[in-house]
Amino acid sequence: MGVSNTVADYVIRVFSDPGEVDPAAWDALLREQAHPLPFMRSAYLRALHDSGSAVAATGWQAQFITLWRGPTLSAACAAYLKSHSYGEYVFDWAWAEAHQRHGLPYYPKLLSALPFTPVPGARLLARDEHARHALARALVSHAQGLGLSSLHVLFPDEADARALEEAGCMIRHGVQFHWCQDRENPIEDFSDLLQRLHRDKRKKIQQEQRRVREAGVHFSVHVGAEIDETLWDLFYACYCQTYREHHSTPYLSRDFFARQQRDMPENWVLFVAHQGGRAIACSLVAVDQLTRHAYGRYWGALAHVPCLHFDACYYQPLQWCLQQGYGRFEGGAQGEHKMARGLMPVATRSAHWLADPRFAHAVDDFLKREGAHVGAYLDELREHSPFKA
Repeated sequence: MGVSNTVADYVIRVFSDPGEVDPAAWDALLREQAHPLPFMRSAYLRALHDSGSAVAATGWQAQFITLWRGPTLSAACAAYLKSHSYGEYVFDWAWAEAHQRHGLPYYPKLLSALPFTPVPGARLLARDEHARHALARALVSHAQGLGLSSLHVLFPDEADARALEEAGCMIRHGVQFHWCQDRENPIEDFSDLLQRLHRDKRKKIQQEQRRVREAGVHFSVHVGAEIDETLWDLFYACYCQTYREHHSTPYLSRDFFARQQRDMPENWVLFVAHQGGRAIACSLVAVDQLTRHAYGRYWGALAHVPCLHFDACYYQPLQWCLQQGYGRFEGGAQGEHKMARGLMPVATRSAHWLADPRFAHAVDDFLKREGAHVGAYLDELREHSPFKA
C-alpha cells in the first residue's frame, strides 16, 4: 500500500492487492451506488487477482485507489497499470501506435475497468457526489504523478462520466445491445417476445431453434449452487475450446471459476446443451438477483451444431429471464447481429485523459467526430427496430 497527497479533504491510499481493502467496507460502498454490479464486488475482484488472471504478470498491475476521511472509506475504484490493451473492449491500439511513432511510451497506462468484462455500471464508488468528483481528480493526479501517458475509465455510468469529464477527461461513446423488459406492456414469455418481432425476424429465430432441436439437442439449466464442480469443469473445457479455436489463450484461469463457485455461486446461471447423452456446450450467464439484471458472459462448445451459439447464448437466457422476472439481459460487447434477436442498441461511454497536449488535442478532435457518427448510427439502428410498432 502507498499513501499519496490528499485531494480535497480526503487521504488517498493506493493498494497493489485488492485483498488489502476491507471487503465489507468496499461492498457497503458498492451497495450505495445507483448502478452496482456483481463484477465490482470485492470477492470478484479478489478472485481475478488471487487466481492469477489479472495480475502484473498478465499485464494487470493492481492500483486500487481509495479515498479516506479518518477511518471511513469514502470513495474507491478498481484501477490497474496496464502494459497492453487486451481484455478491455474499448480499442486504443491506434493511440498506442501514434505514441510509438513519435518516440513516446504509451504503456504502462492507468486503466480503471473490470478486467475482461465490458459491462456498463458504477466504476467510481463514492458516498456522495463530492467524493465521486474527488476520486475522479485523484485518478488523473495519480496518472500524472506516475508520469504515465494516459488514464482510461471504461464503461462508467452517467454520474461517473460527468465527474471524469469535469476532472479533465474526454468522453468516448460506443454501442452495445441489451434486451430490456417493456415496462408499459410487459412481455409474458419467450413466445410473446417472438410474436412482437417482425415476421422475418421471428421466422429466423424459429428456424434456428428448429435446427438445434432437429440435431437432437436439448438444454438443462443450473442455477447458483446447482453448478457443482463437475459442471464447472465441463464449462471450463468448453470455455477453453473457444479460445483454442481462435488460436488464443483464455484470460481466466480454472481457479478463478473455483473461487466463483465458492464465494459467489448465487451470481451464476449455466445453460448446458446435451446431444446423444453427452454435454456438448455451455453458456454462462451472470445474474444480479437484487436488480434482476442478467449478463451474457462466456460460451464454448465441444461439438459443432449449426445455430447452437444463438440458442445457448441468447434464446435460452432470454427465455429464462422472462420466466424468472428479470428485466434486463446484456449481450456483451459489439454484435449488431444481436439486434435481430431482440436486443436493442444502447449507448455506452468511456473516459480518457492523455498527458501529452498534442495527442490530447488530436484525440479530442477524433472523439468529437466519432461521437457524431456513433449518434447517427444509433439513430439508424433504432429506426430499424426488430419489434413491431
